[in-house]
Amino acid sequence: MIGVTDTSLRSGLPRAPAADSLTHVELTWIEKKIEFWIRFGRETAEQILDRRRRVVSFAPGSVFAFVRWTSNDYGTAHSRLDIIRAVNAGERCQTLPFVRPGGDILLRADGWPKVERVLQLIDAIEARGIEVIDVSPDHWRHVHNRLAVGEPPRTYSQQQHRAFLLRRRVAP
Repeated sequence: MIGVTDTSLRSGLPRAPAADSLTHVELTWIEKKIEFWIRFGRETAEQILDRRRRVVSFAPGSVFAFVRWTSNDYGTAHSRLDIIRAVNAGERCQTLPFVRPGGDILLRADGWPKVERVLQLIDAIEARGIEVIDVSPDHWRHVHNRLAVGEPPRTYSQQQHRAFLLRRRVAP
């Protein structure tokens, strides 16, 4: 058909075959203009598109943090951080720009003050010796809800983490 374009070619994300169960995230880095990066997560694959763009992939069930920041001549134009759980093939999910097919959004922070606060919370969890990719999804939902109403989130403790890991072991 004339006038129809393949959006997967435009975005740089690979066209996902029906059997592809990975979640693909397109990352762009143009210093001081567009900076998309993964703050944490266990990547299973990487495809380099060019000097400034690459696509990373995550296995179903894995959790990762995707940060997007853009600026213009006047400063920061947009900043957002999403903590996402990669979904299984065919599972319902929320759509996100630069993420295919989408994911289960556990936390969403818009605006630099909130993004910075979440980055500080991630740093604090790491400082306690906890692998951030193993943090309870319920904690990220809690942080999202508390930030949405302007309240400070509760600290994620070693005891809470241990309880989550034990619960996950008995009830997948």
